[in-house]
Amino acid sequence: MRHRRVADLMTPDAVAVRPGTTFKEIARLLDEFGISAVPVVDVDGRPMGVVSEADLVRRQASGGGAPTAQGLMTSPAVVARPEWSVVKAARVMDRNRIKRLPVTDDAGRVIGVLSRSDLIQLFLRRDRAIQEEILEDVLTRTLRLSPSALSVEVTDGRVTLSGTVPRRSLVPVTVRLCESVDGVVDVTDRLTFTWDDTLSTSHEPTAAAGEAPHGAR
Repeated sequence: MRHRRVADLMTPDAVAVRPGTTFKEIARLLDEFGISAVPVVDVDGRPMGVVSEADLVRRQASGGGAPTAQGLMTSPAVVARPEWSVVKAARVMDRNRIKRLPVTDDAGRVIGVLSRSDLIQLFLRRDRAIQEEILEDVLTRTLRLSPSALSVEVTDGRVTLSGTVPRRSLVPVTVRLCESVDGVVDVTDRLTFTWDDTLSTSHEPTAAAGEAPHGAR
């Protein structure tokens, strides 16, 4: 499975400002480009910090003078790398309570910006594409399971798994791998199993006639 990277979703050629950019100019840029923050970069294009809408509002509320980006910015800037998975980037955003991440290259220069709105594209992925990836990559290539023994239904990013896997230990593994597929919102587990390999003394299939199968809730 190949998860999309920051480089796949980021906006290249990010709008950035220099340390001396004024309050009014920053406000104009945020409004003109419909963005919530801008990175502040030095002469070499390396991030020094970030000025957000919240920074402007706080300064305005404090009744200060006409500051520049250097006085407004939050520093140091929290950045992402283009090779990161989008999951890692999302976790960094959540942990730092920010909406945008400048993306830097090997030399530390800003080459783009990843925003929350960019991440939302993952959840707009077509159900058919999600279903095909689960069937081909998760079940067939990764787990070596027969797709004919399992059913994968996807509706609005919500996956329902049903059918029978050979061993009980494969059930949570299958669910976790499906949850990690780009665009998946939720996974409903209705899987059954033939052999309970989680019991150390079990050597034979344990499902008995009339026994409620795993996943029957």
